[in-house]
Amino acid sequence: MGTDLDRVVRVAAFNFLREQTTLHGGSVLPRRILEQGFQLDGRRVPLVAPQGIFKPAVCELPLSITTVPEIPGKERPYEDERTYEGVHYRYRGTDPRHPDNVGLRRAMAEHVPLVYFHGHQPGLYHAEWPAYVVRDDPARLTFTILTEDVSDFETPATIAEMPRRAYLATLMTKRLHQSLFRVRVLDAYEKTCAVCRLRHWELLDAAHILPDNHPLGDPVVPNGLALCKLHHAAFDADILGVRPDLKIEVRGDVLREVDGPMLKVGLQGFDGQVITVPRQKVLRPNTDFLAERYERFRKAG
Repeated sequence: MGTDLDRVVRVAAFNFLREQTTLHGGSVLPRRILEQGFQLDGRRVPLVAPQGIFKPAVCELPLSITTVPEIPGKERPYEDERTYEGVHYRYRGTDPRHPDNVGLRRAMAEHVPLVYFHGHQPGLYHAEWPAYVVRDDPARLTFTILTEDVSDFETPATIAEMPRRAYLATLMTKRLHQSLFRVRVLDAYEKTCAVCRLRHWELLDAAHILPDNHPLGDPVVPNGLALCKLHHAAFDADILGVRPDLKIEVRGDVLREVDGPMLKVGLQGFDGQVITVPRQKVLRPNTDFLAERYERFRKAG
């Protein structure tokens, strides 16, 4: 993940942004402050520049990406778009091999945190950090960016003292790794609930088969299932289980319960059916993980 200096710069940048958002009473900051940046060991480190993908001289990889504000009557150079999947951020130009695009691609591969600045109005930018590149789509000349609320993360000073593995783990545990995990699992399942086939992205979750506090509970697609919010909650509560042969079981007491149509159609009706899995075998649920999780479900019944 870049160099030690590169990591120190990011930590300092996050500290600087915390200070500035406190001083300004929120995350909307004047561009002049971002252009001026901060001092690090006698060197000035700006956070933005005219180009959207910005790498200060002291960094090995880009530090920030910027979407300029809309100005009536003036066309923006790039039309970035925020969706349920994250921010669809346009390449610089049309050449995937442009150094700026290559830099973001490396940041994606190495899980390097960035800052995303979104133009609020001319001269004012909303700062979001840490931001992560989670997908590269050369056909559409876009990257997908996920941003996270920094309040859930440990202090940057603590992060700076950690070795690389602990540094990444600290940043990605909690909400970040869940966001990345969700994108990858839902992509693998073609944005469809594995149980009921619901296809509304905003109503879908990525459920862990083995929980993230399990020694094998890594946020990887074979340890995940794309589930709608109802079936995710039922799976987590051991009301609904998935056998290693991919068949669905509903817990006995719930199966025998008599209630309204939601219980019958939303849960009981799926007992004995088979879940939908990704087309690629390598992305399908790990059968050993399913077996372990199914045993927990069986004991709960």
